[in-house]
Amino acid sequence: MKKNKHKLLTAGILLSLATGIIYVINRIVFATATLKNLLKSSADNYYEWRFGKIYYRKKGHGTPVLLIHDLNVYSSAYEWNKVIDELAKTRTVYAVDLLGCGRSEKPRITYTNYLYVQLITDFIKNVIGEKTDVVANGYSGSFSVLAGYSDTDYINKLILINPPSLASLNQIPSKRSKLHKFILELPVFGTLIYNIRTCQSNIQLLFTEKYLYNPFSVTPEMIDTYYEASHRSFSSSKFLLSSLVSGYTNNSINHALSEMNQSITILSCEGEKESEKIAESYITCNPAIETCTLKHAKHLPQLETPEKFVELLNIYL
Repeated sequence: MKKNKHKLLTAGILLSLATGIIYVINRIVFATATLKNLLKSSADNYYEWRFGKIYYRKKGHGTPVLLIHDLNVYSSAYEWNKVIDELAKTRTVYAVDLLGCGRSEKPRITYTNYLYVQLITDFIKNVIGEKTDVVANGYSGSFSVLAGYSDTDYINKLILINPPSLASLNQIPSKRSKLHKFILELPVFGTLIYNIRTCQSNIQLLFTEKYLYNPFSVTPEMIDTYYEASHRSFSSSKFLLSSLVSGYTNNSINHALSEMNQSITILSCEGEKESEKIAESYITCNPAIETCTLKHAKHLPQLETPEKFVELLNIYL
């Protein structure tokens, strides 16, 4: 009996010690990730939304256009840095950090597609204040479509860059994905898993394998900025990832697509797998959708080929 108590006591001490060490390591990782402060902001650049403060950048004069980055823990309005100045010559450009991303607040909640539909609608109504064109990259195209469908008075043209497949948006959370969410949201140990998944080497792999057509065009600044974006607000950053991996951000947009009357353009990139099939599935829902393909680009044409990207935007906006 005494031996069992002694073993339990020893195990408890070792577990507590290991937890303490991992906690310290996590804090160091988050602190060092943001040391360079590449994602600078000021108090004037925030919209006080009901679920948290939303960072945005505004520049230029003219008809408004809202730029929405891809929905993941690495992304922020930094995605648009190379195109904002050129677009601002003829338009009023707004670029936001979505809730849970970059410089915006990262509440410890379950993030859903409809949450972002509300965010985009409220931002246009309360900050922009007039009908606007929307340019959305990647996964953000899904809730931009739903926002356009639910509020035709505020969203004009939609340009979707490499939108997700309609089939992927129809997937709902499973028992397995809910377990992944639970594990990721665990204090200390879930945070450790998050830090391993979002380490700099994995971000570099994302750029070279998924984000850029030419893997040699990735820069240290890109990697450092994406790394910083995923580690601001410390462990609160992991709650968006847990919602993404568990499928809570999915929502079918088939009905909205088929009923929409706004101008919709899909900008696919040559390096994106299945981009033509995805575009065809969108056109099946709504034959009025226009499509175009950008050569020598992949998931982030606004960072990789900004001049050609702006040329195409000016054609369709």
